[in-house]
This record gives sequence, structure tokens and C-alpha cells, in this order.
Amino acid sequence: VQLVESGGGLVQAGGSLRLSCAASGSTFSITAMGWHRQASGKQRELVATVTTGSGRTFYADSVKGRFTISRDNYKNTMYLQMNSLKPEDTAVYYCKAVVPGPDIWGQGTQVTVSS
Repeated sequence: VQLVESGGGLVQAGGSLRLSCAASGSTFSITAMGWHRQASGKQRELVATVTTGSGRTFYADSVKGRFTISRDNYKNTMYLQMNSLKPEDTAVYYCKAVVPGPDIWGQGTQVTVSS
């Protein structure tokens, strides 16, 4: 499985961005996908996850009500709609796929929110 993120950029506080994560390869082996982020000088943290079967979602408290994770199984693409962005959302956002064996990570996409 290979993952490629896109959609990051610079946005003002209160604005919106949509991140995409396109999966290729043995996508049938993916059981869940998620977004994580890592701000400069901080540890990587979980943002949101979605299961491939039931579509059950989970959100970190810091993004609940502002971010929405979704997955298009036909396109093998996962999305993160980010609204009401705050400067503290600034980070590199990474896509992750849960498969048998080690998790698969994308290369990351930078999101910068200016105040």
C-alpha cells in the first residue's frame, strides 16, 4: 500500500482546507485509515480515524466539531475537511493506513494557519 497526501497550504484563522489521501496498491488489506499531525517541536498526535467497513469515526477532542473525516472506498481516497481552523492546528498532517503488519504512512502535507 502506498499513500499520497495533498491539499495542505496556508490559510487564515477561521478558514477551511480539505486534505486528501490517495491509497494505491493492496488497498483491500486496509482495515482503517487515519490522520495524524505533528507540530514543530512536538510529538505526532492522532487527529481522526475512520474504519473501512462500518465507516465508524473517531476524533481527537481538539478537533471535534471542526474537522470531518471521510472515505470514498470506490476512489480509495480519504479526506479530512478542516473548518474553523486555528493557529494551533498548524502542523504537518500525515495519512496512515492500518494493514496486517506495520502501519503505512504517507509523506505528510504542511498546514499553516495564520492568526
